[in-house]
Amino acid sequence: MKRFKINLGFRIPQNRPLLTALVIAQFGLAQNKPNTEYKGVIGKTLAESKEYWSEPVKAPAGAPNVVWILLDDVGFGASSAFGGLIETPTFDALANNGLRYTNFHTTAICAPTRAALLTGRNAGKVHVSGFSHTILSAGFPGWDGRIPSDKGTIAEILRENGYNTFAVGKYGVTPDEDATDAGPFDRWPTGKGFDHFFGFLGSQTDQYNPDLVEDQAHIKPDGRHLTEQITDKAIGYITKQQKAAPGKPFFLYYAPGAVHAPHQVEEKWTNPYKGKFDEGWDVYREKVIANQKKLGVIPANAVLPERNPLIADWKKLTPDQKKVYARFMEVYAGYLTYTDYEIGRIVNYLKETKQLDNTLIFVAIGDNGASKEGTTQGTISQGLFVQGVSDEQNLQSNLDKIGEIGTAKGLNTNYPLGWAQATNVPFKNWKQDAHSEGGTRNPLIVHYPKGIKEKGGIRNQYSHVIDILPTTLDVVGIKAPETIREVKQDAIQGSSLYASLNDAKAETLHKVQYYYIFGNRAIYKDGWKAAAAHLPDSFAIKNSLGKNEKPVVSNFDTDVWELYNLNEDFNERNNLAKKYPEKLEELKKLFDEQAKENNLYPLIDWQDVFLRRIHNVGANKDKSLQQLIENVTKPGSNPNK
Repeated sequence: MKRFKINLGFRIPQNRPLLTALVIAQFGLAQNKPNTEYKGVIGKTLAESKEYWSEPVKAPAGAPNVVWILLDDVGFGASSAFGGLIETPTFDALANNGLRYTNFHTTAICAPTRAALLTGRNAGKVHVSGFSHTILSAGFPGWDGRIPSDKGTIAEILRENGYNTFAVGKYGVTPDEDATDAGPFDRWPTGKGFDHFFGFLGSQTDQYNPDLVEDQAHIKPDGRHLTEQITDKAIGYITKQQKAAPGKPFFLYYAPGAVHAPHQVEEKWTNPYKGKFDEGWDVYREKVIANQKKLGVIPANAVLPERNPLIADWKKLTPDQKKVYARFMEVYAGYLTYTDYEIGRIVNYLKETKQLDNTLIFVAIGDNGASKEGTTQGTISQGLFVQGVSDEQNLQSNLDKIGEIGTAKGLNTNYPLGWAQATNVPFKNWKQDAHSEGGTRNPLIVHYPKGIKEKGGIRNQYSHVIDILPTTLDVVGIKAPETIREVKQDAIQGSSLYASLNDAKAETLHKVQYYYIFGNRAIYKDGWKAAAAHLPDSFAIKNSLGKNEKPVVSNFDTDVWELYNLNEDFNERNNLAKKYPEKLEELKKLFDEQAKENNLYPLIDWQDVFLRRIHNVGANKDKSLQQLIENVTKPGSNPNK
């Protein structure tokens, strides 16, 4: 049998003859099948033949550069661009010369948001209902953490249409098993359409000693802050590309680890905030909601939700509590302002090189709501699920090590829960809470001088992270491809925001959206939302670790569903479940339909994770829960273990 070669754009494993045969059958390939795309003439001699060279792929004439910026763990009320008390002058300038989208949604946690963003499809549809981490994935189509080839990324689409593609920062959707220098690399960024990647593959990393990757190899960090390094790389990639091919458009995906834990930043960025938060989180909330009303990013009659019962009245805290809690917030604020500065370096570079006017920039200020993972006391180097330590002990430890907050010594620094609610104004709840706007609603800025006429406009259309990809394609002038590297593509699920760029009253095209994060769930349709919080949540499970208490039995059937009319009650203060039971049942049925359509079943919750009910195979089979938790959350550990 003669040897032959085929190029499908993906690997066929060796010693898999059946798979090879299936691929050949699927794509109509055969040993002697002629190349039907060849348009030349092949004769016996050169004189009888005619050469053919296909034209190089080019982007549409005048196509813009595209920059997607995705921050990590930032609530709706943090940045000054949306009324927060943390200075972000770059975001302010982009918003004031572009558009603020006030009704934009993420999935409520990082990996599903990133998978949905990159593919324009729901997280479950692309197999990332959870994470790509071993401990947080399961062997089901919606849960294995492996984005399929038939659900191509924006980078793959743009690269096949004449763009160069670069990614820097956090990737977060490479399976742990693949994240070594031995690969396989098809689920690394370079295997998903990016010409170059510089950053980290996991969910969290030390900003001064990151688990750093460039292209397809781990490299040694140089000791500088990671955000500075990724900015340098981004500018370097663009500079080299423009020198080699002036005017060729590029796509940059800029996703810093900021401001996810660990909060690490130089003192020159935190010093301006000394004393700024001494009034506490209750006063912060009141100031921010007033600012948001003035900006017009929330209704003028908006009312602040009550303080969460888990959070103490600031006035009743001890001086020691106020001291350490305020310091955590000073560091967080400095970290966000520093991140804004680094993004400003890219914006200024584009302006100086006369590329800014024809660059489409999306800035999603957060991949979920503000983080609740800092616990009620805040953390410096404590593991997220450390056992047997009381709140009083944590507070004393934080006081003793207050000088480490924000430094390289703080390996898991995260602010207390009170500041998470404060930076999530005007919503209740926070990250992980897929049932709540506080977990899913994030600020979005769109800046495109060449294509957007209005400066500083407000847009209130309902939108979701899966809408960014189709909007980008519409602006660029590219249709969603039927195939990518000969693989037939599944349909894009997002709805384009293109019409709204120059029409504030454009119809909302995104009509239905489900949400689900480890038990918490919701369904949205035409302004109505049904939502259910699920117990035990991660707080309850954390509190039970290391104790001999019998765990609370998880039961999805006993979860209480609530109903909200977001058109009239945008921050979910008036539960209408008893008033409109038929509407609630209609939406619950719709959730079931969406769950089936998007591979969400079986429903997996935090208890399934911590009781080791999933992915309990291979090298993980004999490991205890505590061993796996330590691998992922132990300060200084490699999050890809």
